Amino acid sequence: MKIGYPCINLSLDCRSSKTFRLASYSEERMRLCIDNNLGCLAKILQYNLKHDLMFFRITSDLVPFASHPVCSFPWQAVYATALGKLGEFIRSKGMRVAMHPDQFVLINSPHEDVFTRSVSELLYHAELLDLMGVDETAKIQIHVGGVYQAKAASIKRFIARYQTLPEKIKRRLVIENDERLYDIHDCLEIHQATSIPIVFDAFHFRCNNRGELIGTVFGKVNKTWRKSDGIPIVDYSSQDPAKRRGAHAASVNMPDMEVLLSALQGFNFDIMCEIKDKEKSALQIVSALRSF
Repeated sequence: MKIGYPCINLSLDCRSSKTFRLASYSEERMRLCIDNNLGCLAKILQYNLKHDLMFFRITSDLVPFASHPVCSFPWQAVYATALGKLGEFIRSKGMRVAMHPDQFVLINSPHEDVFTRSVSELLYHAELLDLMGVDETAKIQIHVGGVYQAKAASIKRFIARYQTLPEKIKRRLVIENDERLYDIHDCLEIHQATSIPIVFDAFHFRCNNRGELIGTVFGKVNKTWRKSDGIPIVDYSSQDPAKRRGAHAASVNMPDMEVLLSALQGFNFDIMCEIKDKEKSALQIVSALRSF
């Protein structure tokens, strides 16, 4: 079981998501940002290894505006060696990485221009991971998308669109259940038609379910992962008591975490800790697991 957190390390004095305004685009700004971002990612990975945090979600902003039409900078060729070195570090240390594009990536949008932009963004993510040389266990995670007043039609459109995606995207793409629109059963329906693996978001399941036992549902989710996909991924957070339903907690609730681990005992999975204090909560989970 590998424990990780997304995108930002709050203990370090750098961010791997440095960007700039689109109106300020230039090759010089691209180089400065990417140099910073790759250097910071290297520091994050080194920190993670030292602290036994073996799973990390790489920011989508690693290469700013990579999928935007304005981007004429050949970042793939310029940074192939640097990305390859990062990937070698990840592989040699037995670490795992993933990515999660922003919410504007909508495979099932009824608007063709939105779908076209979504494919461009997914291609960027796939190319980045391919240049790192990491295997298919490095996943690109998305939500199913919108309902658009017709859920059944939107699921059908997702399935049809998925079939048209380039293979380099399809071999890494996974979907997750969300807190309002698409629950685990909706994701399982899509899996049946596409074989796409499902990330189990434990917090979203609590917010949006059909009264099932968590262990029973996860048993079905577990079977959506092939050997080449790696160990299933579980996203973990809990409710922030001071905010709206579905708002992620500021720090880990260990008793709540232990309830989840007990419910899923007997399964092997990696945990992405989607909690606001990032590595601080992930470190608490690592420590707790040593005695669980």
